Amino acid sequence: MKKDILERYDRTDDGLLAVDVYASKVEELYEDFDKQAPFHRKDLDEDLAAYLLDCVREIGRVDFIIRITLDAIPSVELQDRIRTSARRFFIYQRELELASMQRLLKKSLLFLLSGMALLFVSLSLGAAIVPDLQQFVYERVLVEGLTIAAWVSIWESLSNLMFNWWPARQRIRLNSRIADAQVRFQSNAGIRR
Repeated sequence: MKKDILERYDRTDDGLLAVDVYASKVEELYEDFDKQAPFHRKDLDEDLAAYLLDCVREIGRVDFIIRITLDAIPSVELQDRIRTSARRFFIYQRELELASMQRLLKKSLLFLLSGMALLFVSLSLGAAIVPDLQQFVYERVLVEGLTIAAWVSIWESLSNLMFNWWPARQRIRLNSRIADAQVRFQSNAGIRR
């Protein structure tokens, strides 16, 4: 199955997998909401960024390059600016994911600690209940409510970690891999058919 997926991608002469990006001109690689900003300060096109993430997720740990095909090969200076902007964009995305993961871990820790505190209070109250018939019902309802709240809080902590931590870690790894990828350029005329 993995071999079938990898066969969808070209290989370079040096054996690396090529994630191909086709555009007529350099401007198509970037968001166009800020027309005046230089390329190294612009965001990559949202569809392009999603495409690169999907490709790198699909190929797994295989070494790759990003090969950008344009109508004309840009100057060496412009190529360097494009490489720098792409690298900065994916480093920034990685930093956003890291910050999000830190918030997730803090939130999970807060839920866990509050759940443990509620459980401690619930167990302490449960042990201190004196079986007076009228008060006993109200106290038991309070203790049971605290116990349920404690387990819900602990479960929320664990579910955050189980279901959100790993995908965030994967996105951080993908953004790092793309930021570190080699970017090569070619022109439409140089494509072998």
